[in-house]
Amino acid sequence: MNYFLEALKNYVTFTGRATRQQYWMYILFYIVFYFIAVTLDINLGQFDKEKMTGFISTVYTFGLLLPTVAILARRLHDIGRSSWWILLILIPVAGSLIILIFTLMDSQKGENEYGESLKYPNTALPDSDMLN
Repeated sequence: MNYFLEALKNYVTFTGRATRQQYWMYILFYIVFYFIAVTLDINLGQFDKEKMTGFISTVYTFGLLLPTVAILARRLHDIGRSSWWILLILIPVAGSLIILIFTLMDSQKGENEYGESLKYPNTALPDSDMLN
């Protein structure tokens, strides 16, 4: 639950990094709360079976759109990718599959252009001078 609340606190933070655990725990709680919202819609008679939407679930989805995009951006930063890769979602099926694969990848070790690794904080990449 702390991961979900932390993501909500950083809802406009598109800088930095988010580990796999932070991202997927946020998604887990997002889905659980979404099902609760849909259940409330059904019980209150607000759910439209044809459109598969309801008032509460729609407000919930749009209300958490920005935090969801922000944590996805930080997750992409954690693997060394730019936030612009999020636009792949606009490509039907293939784009979402690529984003899914990116979110499943392990954190990039050491520091990258987006900050220090949260998973591997003291892992320094060897200098190219030391290899010669």
